[in-house]
Amino acid sequence: MREILDDLLPWWESGETVGMGTVVATFRSAPRPPGASMIVGPEGEAFGSVSGGCVEGTVYEEAQQVVAGESQSAMHRYGISDDDAFSVGLTCGGILDVYVEPVSKQTFPELGEIAKSIDEHEPVAVVTVVSGPEDRLGKRLVLWNDRVSGSLGLERLDAAVSEDALGMLAAGRTGIVHYGVDGERRGDDLTLFVASYAPPRRMLVFGAIDFAAAVARMGSFLGHKVTVCDARPVFATAKRFPDADEVVVDWPHRYLKAEVEAGRIDDRTIICVLTHDPKFDVPLLQEALPLNVAYIGAMGSRRTHDDRLERLREAGVPEDQLEKLSSPIGLDLGARTPEETAVSIAAEIIALQWGGDGARLSELDGRIHRDAER
Repeated sequence: MREILDDLLPWWESGETVGMGTVVATFRSAPRPPGASMIVGPEGEAFGSVSGGCVEGTVYEEAQQVVAGESQSAMHRYGISDDDAFSVGLTCGGILDVYVEPVSKQTFPELGEIAKSIDEHEPVAVVTVVSGPEDRLGKRLVLWNDRVSGSLGLERLDAAVSEDALGMLAAGRTGIVHYGVDGERRGDDLTLFVASYAPPRRMLVFGAIDFAAAVARMGSFLGHKVTVCDARPVFATAKRFPDADEVVVDWPHRYLKAEVEAGRIDDRTIICVLTHDPKFDVPLLQEALPLNVAYIGAMGSRRTHDDRLERLREAGVPEDQLEKLSSPIGLDLGARTPEETAVSIAAEIIALQWGGDGARLSELDGRIHRDAER
């Protein structure tokens, strides 16, 4: 839903009813992830996507029907058909479950506050009953770390779901959960979709060099909150790094330690060490390697890498922590320019997140899309 909020909110605020289809589950090579949404406006305008084009036409019609009151909110499954793969099916061979519903101030009164939280990077989870008894279908529970709005129809169910959904929010996970009608965790009478809107993951880029500008630009393109840090004020300037969310002048290891102590580093954080200068790298990596973060990569030649490892061992860094270091940084793409190198670094981060191995898809068999490794 995040990607269609700017189009959805004006209609919601003016009291209009909009049809919305949301991907709630995927199987095999589905083209869009859970949470992807498409809306159909009062005059038939369409924004967003649930499948990259394969089933948009059918979802469009169903969204119009729920707005007109000709059909009820419902979850629909779209998949490849052996008889007619191109009629409504996904030609990629995947399967999508899409929940189609009318959205208005009456059906979704919390939307404005949710949009505000997303805009301000305040974590919020939205739980919707997408399958189950008719009297529960479409009920919603909205969860922040310090408050709750709405109800799924039973206090005991709300309590059980709140605990699990807040755990998913903390991990930044969106997906389906099942419960019994009274909140039993082993039940499957109710299918609930938990949409987690966690703040963007952080990318910390250390070293204010030309490669850092390209990495910051790539990180911003991927939706990360990017910080560039360097101890040299002549290089660490906002003008040199226009794509970074912030540019910090500080010793890298001191800045990272302060961020850890402030609770602003988590297991989704990406750390890119691009200085390839021992006086910066070694103390910084001593702080970084013990952390539970998503990625730690360091730039430099193989000779630089070997020298860096030796210095870290002499500083007392254990081998199990050294194994977490991606160095030389990036995948082997033959990159030469800063921009090409930034693509190779981003490719390695994406591969680690989703369990890819960087091979050419044309030379592989099996699924293209993978479930997260983390």
